[in-house]
Amino acid sequence: MIDSTPRPMILEDAYADGEDARHFQLRLVDPQATDLAAQPGQFFMLAVPGHGEAPFTYVRAPDAEGRFSALVRRTGQLTEALFELQIGSVLGYRGPLGRGWPHDLTGRHVLVIAGGCGLAPLAGLIDAARDNAARLQVIYGARHPGAQVLARERARWRLDLDYLETCDVASPGERSGSPVAHLDELLGQNIPDAVLCCGPEPLMLASAEHCLKRGVPAVHIWLSLERRMHCGAGLCGHCHIGASYACVDGPTYNYEQYLALTRAAGLYSTAQAIRHC
Repeated sequence: MIDSTPRPMILEDAYADGEDARHFQLRLVDPQATDLAAQPGQFFMLAVPGHGEAPFTYVRAPDAEGRFSALVRRTGQLTEALFELQIGSVLGYRGPLGRGWPHDLTGRHVLVIAGGCGLAPLAGLIDAARDNAARLQVIYGARHPGAQVLARERARWRLDLDYLETCDVASPGERSGSPVAHLDELLGQNIPDAVLCCGPEPLMLASAEHCLKRGVPAVHIWLSLERRMHCGAGLCGHCHIGASYACVDGPTYNYEQYLALTRAAGLYSTAQAIRHC
């Protein structure tokens, strides 16, 4: 039986972190073992009393005291209400939900590609992979410098990671253009063992196709898909991709799975994605 009753959590802190985005520090009142087992790439449902609930990804998964963080972009009624709340407010929580990124990246060459707010679902994975991957490379793109998110995390990563940033509209002296345009520069002659990508769908598809042409197998290219999740339990059908439900079977899919699902549903267009990236 699916438990759809939100559990209480406390808003402990919040700060601006990008264009129309805030970074929320949250604490579960009574953390369970399942909360502590949350994986990077999974998500949770956040309920604002009187305004409903919506899905958000973990930037940092719950620790032993139930503290975790999430990035939220102002997009509608619920997020407007969330942005107005006072520190100490009580919110509702359901999670962890969905399927996260592949677990075992130990000893592998890992390439992370992120665009815009798509950096948030990858943040926990980057921190884990920096400790156990043989090599970790990260490229992050945004529309312009003001649209970049996770400023504190990026400041840490710049210090000790093979990390590259680019903007569509860059400041003088900075790299410009899509992350796809800089992949060859970042990789050189190397072929990563695993590619993990999150951002606007055209960026993910263009990145996947580029890596595929460089010799990365489709089953080792992973995408995180944003769909209109509503129930988080595969019941409402809002987030279906062909015969799959992103809130249960995803939101992470390898590229082979993605191609099979979207082609069957008539949704796939590589050419269109590449034109936009």
